[in-house]
Amino acid sequence: PTVYHLSPRHEGLTLAATLKELVPDTSWNSAKRWIAKRQVQVNGNLCLDEARRVKEKDVVKLWPQPLAKPIDTRDLKVAFVDEHLIVVEKPAGVTSVRHFAERKISTRRRQLQPTVEELLPPLLAKLQQMRWPPLPPKGMNRGKKHGPPQGKPGRAIQNAKKLPPQLQVLPVHRLDRDTSGLMLFARTREAEQKLVGMFRRHTIEREYMGVCLGRIQPQTIQSQLVRDRGDGIRGSLPSGADAELQNSARHAITHVLAAEPFHPPGSDQEYSLIRCKLETGRTHQIRIHLSEAGHMLCGDKIYFRDATGSTTSDPSGAPRHALHSDRLTFTHPITGQHLQLKMPLPPDLARWLKKLRQA
Repeated sequence: PTVYHLSPRHEGLTLAATLKELVPDTSWNSAKRWIAKRQVQVNGNLCLDEARRVKEKDVVKLWPQPLAKPIDTRDLKVAFVDEHLIVVEKPAGVTSVRHFAERKISTRRRQLQPTVEELLPPLLAKLQQMRWPPLPPKGMNRGKKHGPPQGKPGRAIQNAKKLPPQLQVLPVHRLDRDTSGLMLFARTREAEQKLVGMFRRHTIEREYMGVCLGRIQPQTIQSQLVRDRGDGIRGSLPSGADAELQNSARHAITHVLAAEPFHPPGSDQEYSLIRCKLETGRTHQIRIHLSEAGHMLCGDKIYFRDATGSTTSDPSGAPRHALHSDRLTFTHPITGQHLQLKMPLPPDLARWLKKLRQA
């Protein structure tokens, strides 16, 4: 795809106007057609709204061919569910939860690709043999069309708070859009409060499989992470930072528990198959820590340079960043049951890793 990093002059423009400005000699019809044919992403998400207002630092991708349709409930596998919580196997390519700024925007005006959070209510309805979409609450005009038509799995109704309690979910953590793995959601306020407390006390163990460049040793990586380390992307707090940036920094700890180096035949590049454990859960934490340690995660499209600006080439051919949250271990906050859940490596990474080892 052609990638465009938006500047201040694009702030507030519609997506169609932005494309017309970015691509020389583009007509309005061409810009609108690209959007309608699923060829445009904003910040990694498919966007079908030509009137969406973009912001400075948004990343717009224009693809030569239409993208695949968004995933639906059939793409989510349940690892554990009871009346208090649910754990699902999140595929890569889908956002965990709706961005806060989009929550009050109508469904039609959003980036139309559904999130895991929005796919769970229809999935729970199916598991409990309940009607989807549900009937409006008493007092509402039941003659009006309520939500999407039946038979279209994965489509979320606009106001999730109006769902019956048994269909509501409450996110307690996130995974990056292109990270696959186990995701935990609460189904009651009591479970949510207790799970959030468990994450804060680090009593929920999350382990990840990954593949990085070079030979890395098992170690613990700690730093203070900030939104902008000085080159426009997230990273560790740079030396000499001002007081405001220092106050915004958040402590992050990543444990590299194990590392298996391997050297593909006929290649000069060495790799490491790693297992990481998060003690804290900051945004992009593992990716940042590995990159700044000189061992970029294979397939990472953002953290391909360290804080000094030195770039790292990636010959791996990974289909996405090679990170998968495969283990989730915790004590059930309500029942006390010990849960140790595992998810196998998804086919896209498994095929790529097998091919890489044999290259």
